[in-house]
Amino acid sequence: MKFKFLLSISVLAVALIGCQEEPAGTDNASQENAQEQESDEQTSGQESSGEERKTDGNEETESEAGQPSEEEPALETGTVSDPVTVDNPKSLDVLVNKQRKLPDGYEPPDLVEPDVPFYFDEEHEKRHLRKEAATALEELFDAAEGAGLDIVAASGYRSYERQKVIYQSNVDKMGQEKADKLSARPGTSEHQTGLAMDVTSAEMAFSLQQTFKQTDEGSWLAENAHKFGFIIRYPEGKTDITGYSYEPWHIRYVGEEIATEIYQKNITLEEYFNV
Repeated sequence: MKFKFLLSISVLAVALIGCQEEPAGTDNASQENAQEQESDEQTSGQESSGEERKTDGNEETESEAGQPSEEEPALETGTVSDPVTVDNPKSLDVLVNKQRKLPDGYEPPDLVEPDVPFYFDEEHEKRHLRKEAATALEELFDAAEGAGLDIVAASGYRSYERQKVIYQSNVDKMGQEKADKLSARPGTSEHQTGLAMDVTSAEMAFSLQQTFKQTDEGSWLAENAHKFGFIIRYPEGKTDITGYSYEPWHIRYVGEEIATEIYQKNITLEEYFNV
Protein backbone atom coordinates (compact mmCIF):
# COMPACT_ATOMS: atom_id res chain seq x y z
CA MET A 1 0.00 0.00 0.00
CA LYS A 2 1.34 3.41 -0.95
CA PHE A 3 0.94 4.84 2.56
CA LYS A 4 2.75 1.98 4.26
CA PHE A 5 5.59 2.26 1.76
CA LEU A 6 5.94 5.97 2.32
CA LEU A 7 5.58 5.46 6.05
CA SER A 8 8.47 2.99 6.13
CA ILE A 9 10.72 5.27 4.07
CA SER A 10 9.86 8.29 6.18
CA VAL A 11 10.37 6.54 9.50
CA LEU A 12 13.84 5.51 8.25
CA ALA A 13 14.46 9.13 7.23
CA VAL A 14 13.44 10.31 10.67
CA ALA A 15 15.83 7.90 12.31
CA LEU A 16 18.67 9.10 10.05
CA ILE A 17 18.19 12.85 10.34
CA GLY A 18 16.92 12.88 13.91
CA CYS A 19 15.04 16.13 13.49
CA GLN A 20 11.42 15.17 13.95
CA GLU A 21 9.20 14.49 16.94
CA GLU A 22 10.17 11.23 18.61
CA PRO A 23 8.46 8.29 16.84
CA ALA A 24 6.40 5.58 18.41
CA GLY A 25 4.53 7.88 20.73
CA THR A 26 7.48 8.99 22.90
CA ASP A 27 6.20 11.96 24.90
CA ASN A 28 9.24 14.24 24.84
CA ALA A 29 8.22 17.65 26.17
CA SER A 30 10.86 19.60 24.29
CA GLN A 31 10.08 18.04 20.93
CA GLU A 32 6.34 18.30 21.39
CA ASN A 33 6.68 22.03 21.91
CA ALA A 34 8.52 22.36 18.62
CA GLN A 35 6.36 19.93 16.67
CA GLU A 36 2.91 19.73 18.20
CA GLN A 37 3.29 23.36 18.99
CA GLU A 38 0.22 23.32 20.82
CA SER A 39 -0.91 23.97 17.53
CA ASP A 40 -1.44 25.98 20.41
CA GLU A 41 2.27 26.16 20.37
CA GLN A 42 4.11 27.83 17.53
CA THR A 43 6.96 26.83 15.32
CA SER A 44 9.78 29.12 16.32
CA GLY A 45 11.41 30.93 13.39
CA GLN A 46 9.10 29.49 10.79
CA GLU A 47 6.78 32.40 10.16
CA SER A 48 6.15 32.97 6.52
CA SER A 49 6.97 36.30 4.94
CA GLY A 50 3.27 36.96 4.52
CA GLU A 51 0.69 37.37 7.23
CA GLU A 52 -0.47 34.67 9.62
CA ARG A 53 -3.83 33.50 10.89
CA LYS A 54 -6.01 31.90 13.63
CA THR A 55 -9.38 30.37 14.71
CA ASP A 56 -11.48 28.41 17.36
CA GLY A 57 -15.05 27.59 18.46
CA ASN A 58 -18.35 25.63 18.78
CA GLU A 59 -21.85 25.31 19.98
CA GLU A 60 -23.92 25.91 23.01
CA THR A 61 -25.95 22.74 23.25
CA GLU A 62 -23.27 20.46 21.98
CA SER A 63 -24.30 20.36 18.36
CA GLU A 64 -26.53 23.26 17.41
CA ALA A 65 -23.90 25.72 16.28
CA GLY A 66 -25.16 29.01 14.91
CA GLN A 67 -23.48 32.34 14.35
CA PRO A 68 -23.99 34.82 17.17
CA SER A 69 -26.28 37.72 16.44
CA GLU A 70 -24.66 41.03 15.57
CA GLU A 71 -26.60 42.47 18.50
CA GLU A 72 -24.95 40.11 20.96
CA PRO A 73 -21.89 41.46 22.76
CA ALA A 74 -18.49 39.99 22.00
CA LEU A 75 -17.32 37.13 24.17
CA GLU A 76 -15.53 38.12 27.35
CA THR A 77 -11.76 37.90 27.24
CA GLY A 78 -9.02 38.34 29.79
CA THR A 79 -5.28 38.67 29.38
CA VAL A 80 -2.42 36.21 28.90
CA SER A 81 -1.53 36.53 32.57
CA ASP A 82 -5.16 36.52 33.75
CA PRO A 83 -7.44 34.73 31.25
CA VAL A 84 -11.18 34.40 31.85
CA THR A 85 -12.68 30.93 32.31
CA VAL A 86 -15.08 29.83 29.58
CA ASP A 87 -18.59 28.94 30.71
CA ASN A 88 -19.30 26.48 27.87
CA PRO A 89 -16.33 24.06 27.82
CA LYS A 90 -18.38 21.19 26.37
CA SER A 91 -19.71 23.21 23.43
CA LEU A 92 -18.41 22.20 20.04
CA ASP A 93 -17.77 25.85 19.24
CA VAL A 94 -16.09 26.79 22.51
CA LEU A 95 -13.49 29.52 22.03
CA VAL A 96 -10.28 28.73 23.89
CA ASN A 97 -7.16 30.84 23.42
CA LYS A 98 -4.52 32.68 25.43
CA GLN A 99 -7.14 34.98 26.96
CA ARG A 100 -9.86 32.34 27.49
CA LYS A 101 -9.06 29.19 29.47
CA LEU A 102 -10.90 25.98 30.29
CA PRO A 103 -12.17 25.34 33.85
CA ASP A 104 -9.67 23.85 36.27
CA GLY A 105 -9.54 20.08 35.97
CA TYR A 106 -11.65 20.00 32.79
CA GLU A 107 -11.69 16.73 30.87
CA PRO A 108 -13.85 16.52 27.74
CA PRO A 109 -16.61 13.91 27.62
CA ASP A 110 -16.86 11.10 25.07
CA LEU A 111 -13.21 10.89 24.07
CA VAL A 112 -12.65 8.13 21.50
CA GLU A 113 -9.86 7.07 19.18
CA PRO A 114 -10.64 7.88 15.54
CA ASP A 115 -9.99 5.12 13.02
CA VAL A 116 -7.30 7.00 11.09
CA PRO A 117 -3.57 6.39 10.60
CA PHE A 118 -1.21 7.91 13.18
CA TYR A 119 2.53 8.26 12.73
CA PHE A 120 3.08 6.15 15.87
CA ASP A 121 1.60 2.88 17.13
CA GLU A 122 1.74 3.21 20.92
CA GLU A 123 -1.28 3.96 23.08
CA HIS A 124 -1.30 7.64 24.01
CA GLU A 125 -3.84 10.27 25.07
CA LYS A 126 -3.08 12.30 21.96
CA ARG A 127 -4.70 9.61 19.81
CA HIS A 128 -8.11 10.76 21.06
CA LEU A 129 -10.80 13.24 20.07
CA ARG A 130 -14.36 13.82 21.14
CA LYS A 131 -16.75 11.46 19.38
CA GLU A 132 -18.34 13.86 16.88
CA ALA A 133 -14.97 15.31 15.92
CA ALA A 134 -13.48 11.82 15.60
CA THR A 135 -16.24 10.73 13.21
CA ALA A 136 -15.75 13.85 11.11
CA LEU A 137 -11.99 13.27 11.04
CA GLU A 138 -12.52 9.74 9.72
CA GLU A 139 -14.66 11.15 6.92
CA LEU A 140 -12.02 13.75 6.11
CA PHE A 141 -9.27 11.11 5.97
CA ASP A 142 -11.42 8.86 3.76
CA ALA A 143 -11.96 11.74 1.33
CA ALA A 144 -8.25 12.55 1.28
CA GLU A 145 -7.38 8.91 0.60
CA GLY A 146 -9.94 8.90 -2.21
CA ALA A 147 -8.08 11.85 -3.70
CA GLY A 148 -4.85 9.85 -3.61
CA LEU A 149 -3.43 11.66 -0.56
CA ASP A 150 -1.86 10.30 2.62
CA ILE A 151 -2.68 12.51 5.59
CA VAL A 152 -1.45 11.21 8.94
CA ALA A 153 -2.68 12.16 12.42
CA ALA A 154 -0.05 13.46 14.86
CA SER A 155 -1.63 14.85 18.03
CA GLY A 156 -5.16 15.31 19.32
CA TYR A 157 -6.28 15.55 22.95
CA ARG A 158 -3.76 17.06 25.35
CA SER A 159 -4.50 16.90 29.08
CA TYR A 160 -3.86 19.71 31.54
CA GLU A 161 -1.08 17.70 33.17
CA ARG A 162 0.68 17.17 29.86
CA GLN A 163 0.40 20.87 29.06
CA LYS A 164 2.11 21.64 32.37
CA VAL A 165 5.06 19.44 31.43
CA ILE A 166 5.43 21.01 27.99
CA TYR A 167 5.06 24.59 29.21
CA GLN A 168 7.40 24.20 32.19
CA SER A 169 10.01 22.63 29.95
CA ASN A 170 9.90 25.74 27.77
CA VAL A 171 10.10 28.08 30.74
CA ASP A 172 13.12 26.18 32.08
CA LYS A 173 14.88 26.38 28.73
CA MET A 174 14.09 29.93 27.60
CA GLY A 175 12.40 31.86 30.38
CA GLN A 176 8.73 32.64 30.87
CA GLU A 177 8.54 35.66 28.57
CA LYS A 178 9.78 33.76 25.55
CA ALA A 179 7.91 30.60 26.56
CA ASP A 180 4.64 32.56 26.54
CA LYS A 181 5.28 33.51 22.92
CA LEU A 182 5.90 29.93 21.83
CA SER A 183 3.52 27.81 23.87
CA ALA A 184 0.18 27.85 25.65
CA ARG A 185 -0.06 28.13 29.40
CA PRO A 186 -1.76 25.11 31.00
CA GLY A 187 -5.54 25.34 30.60
CA THR A 188 -5.42 27.53 27.48
CA SER A 189 -4.56 24.80 25.00
CA GLU A 190 -7.19 24.12 22.38
CA HIS A 191 -6.06 20.51 22.35
CA GLN A 192 -7.57 20.09 25.83
CA THR A 193 -11.05 20.53 24.33
CA GLY A 194 -10.69 17.24 22.47
CA LEU A 195 -11.71 19.04 19.28
CA ALA A 196 -8.31 19.75 17.70
CA MET A 197 -5.92 17.52 15.78
CA ASP A 198 -2.49 18.17 14.34
CA VAL A 199 -1.96 16.35 11.04
CA THR A 200 1.04 15.77 8.82
CA SER A 201 2.22 13.50 6.03
CA ALA A 202 4.96 11.06 5.09
CA GLU A 203 6.34 13.67 2.71
CA MET A 204 6.90 15.92 5.75
CA ALA A 205 8.62 13.03 7.58
CA PHE A 206 5.74 13.47 10.04
CA SER A 207 7.00 16.83 11.26
CA LEU A 208 4.82 19.88 11.91
CA GLN A 209 6.18 22.63 9.70
CA GLN A 210 4.72 25.58 7.80
CA THR A 211 5.99 23.99 4.58
CA PHE A 212 3.14 21.47 4.97
CA LYS A 213 1.09 24.12 3.15
CA GLN A 214 3.17 23.45 0.02
CA THR A 215 2.46 19.72 -0.08
CA ASP A 216 -0.48 18.20 -1.90
CA GLU A 217 -1.91 17.08 1.45
CA GLY A 218 -1.58 20.52 3.01
CA SER A 219 -3.08 22.26 0.01
CA TRP A 220 -6.02 19.84 -0.11
CA LEU A 221 -6.63 20.22 3.63
CA ALA A 222 -6.79 24.02 3.42
CA GLU A 223 -9.42 23.86 0.66
CA ASN A 224 -11.51 20.96 1.96
CA ALA A 225 -11.37 20.81 5.77
CA HIS A 226 -14.51 22.95 6.13
CA LYS A 227 -16.57 20.38 4.24
CA PHE A 228 -16.11 18.08 7.22
CA GLY A 229 -16.60 20.71 9.93
CA PHE A 230 -12.93 21.62 10.48
CA ILE A 231 -11.09 24.91 10.17
CA ILE A 232 -7.41 25.77 9.93
CA ARG A 233 -7.33 27.19 13.44
CA TYR A 234 -4.30 29.45 13.11
CA PRO A 235 -4.38 30.78 9.53
CA GLU A 236 -1.75 32.79 7.75
CA GLY A 237 -1.83 36.53 8.31
CA LYS A 238 -3.86 36.43 11.53
CA THR A 239 -1.23 36.11 14.25
CA ASP A 240 -2.23 39.43 15.81
CA ILE A 241 -5.71 37.98 16.35
CA THR A 242 -5.05 34.39 17.39
CA GLY A 243 -1.74 34.92 19.13
CA TYR A 244 -0.10 32.07 17.24
CA SER A 245 2.00 31.75 14.13
CA TYR A 246 0.56 30.16 11.00
CA GLU A 247 -0.08 26.46 11.60
CA PRO A 248 -1.36 24.75 8.43
CA TRP A 249 -1.33 21.41 10.28
CA HIS A 250 -3.67 22.34 13.17
CA ILE A 251 -7.34 21.69 12.42
CA ARG A 252 -10.18 22.35 14.81
CA TYR A 253 -13.69 20.89 14.69
CA VAL A 254 -16.52 23.43 14.95
CA GLY A 255 -19.21 21.83 12.79
CA GLU A 256 -19.85 22.21 9.08
CA GLU A 257 -21.99 25.35 9.26
CA ILE A 258 -19.51 27.47 11.20
CA ALA A 259 -16.50 25.98 9.40
CA THR A 260 -17.97 26.83 6.00
CA GLU A 261 -18.72 30.41 6.98
CA ILE A 262 -15.22 30.88 8.41
CA TYR A 263 -13.71 29.43 5.23
CA GLN A 264 -15.82 31.54 2.88
CA LYS A 265 -15.15 34.77 4.77
CA ASN A 266 -11.50 33.94 5.38
CA ILE A 267 -11.80 34.81 9.08
CA THR A 268 -10.73 33.28 12.36
CA LEU A 269 -12.81 31.80 15.15
CA GLU A 270 -12.06 34.93 17.16
CA GLU A 271 -13.45 37.10 14.36
CA TYR A 272 -16.48 34.86 14.02
CA PHE A 273 -17.29 35.56 17.66
CA ASN A 274 -16.45 39.27 17.37
CA VAL A 275 -13.51 38.94 19.75
